Amino acid sequence: MSKYFTELLFLLLQYTFPRLEVLLRLSWLLKMVMLGVMNEWQNILIQQALHEDAATNDLTALATMPNSSVASASITAKAAGVLSGVTMADAVFAAVDDSIQCRWYLADGAAVKCGDVICELSGSVVSLLSAERTALNFLQHLSGIATATKAFVDAVAGSTCQIADTRKTTPGFRHMEKLAVVHGGGVNHRMDLQSGMLIKENHIKACGSIADAVHACYQIGKMVWVEVECETLAEVQEAVAVCPDIILLDNMAVATVIQARKLVPASIMLEASGNISLDSAAAYANTGVDRIAIGAITHSAAVLDLSMRVADVMASGHG
Repeated sequence: MSKYFTELLFLLLQYTFPRLEVLLRLSWLLKMVMLGVMNEWQNILIQQALHEDAATNDLTALATMPNSSVASASITAKAAGVLSGVTMADAVFAAVDDSIQCRWYLADGAAVKCGDVICELSGSVVSLLSAERTALNFLQHLSGIATATKAFVDAVAGSTCQIADTRKTTPGFRHMEKLAVVHGGGVNHRMDLQSGMLIKENHIKACGSIADAVHACYQIGKMVWVEVECETLAEVQEAVAVCPDIILLDNMAVATVIQARKLVPASIMLEASGNISLDSAAAYANTGVDRIAIGAITHSAAVLDLSMRVADVMASGHG
């Protein structure tokens, strides 16, 4: 999308929506434009993972299975959770052997129970076993993130608060992990350093004040939102005076967040972050903040326990 088209779209949307909503809508539109890039990124990750695993030279499978043998297999949930990574796992099997047949019973974002059959597969047994670990690694890891996100979303149910991710992601996996957050019912914070401006303590020190930092961000003329991280109520008051798009309350106690909410007008999005757990999420959500950013949903999520079992191995052409 050209710079000039984006600027024109920004101006047109401003006649209808407040500035922040315009920026968020533009961000979503640009994400849609980036889907093609994400697909390319996904393919690169898959090829790297298969190369890392030497999937074309599975010595154990080659030694124990006649190359012409075919089999059926199934992927089953061994724990309850939310699926993500189905499209990646499907692409892994296709990359190893495009003759493998996959029948997915559940899609990304679907809830699973222990014992649910997620997918049934058939094809060369060597190919199935060669692709198994890489496919499950993606599926289990991303489903773990979706599951962790859903737990926080459920914790704040009944409020208007959203659960957002952060940039605390596995290097190289950010696009996929942020998509897993969406599958779990969360929303994405900025994708990268050019998707939004988040003024933190070091930026404030460099500029001299919150006001100077906000003015500096607006002056460069980029059509992205500007957010200020505040650690005290005095900083919140200083930020409100210069009208950033978002104010982030960092590591504040619930009682302090309640006071901050009274200082911040509805025209400024209010976000809380820092040491917020599943146990405390509801209390923070009920203060009236618009969203809570949780780094743990990407950097500390446990994998969802899934397994693949092969059955009915037979010689090719049998029957």
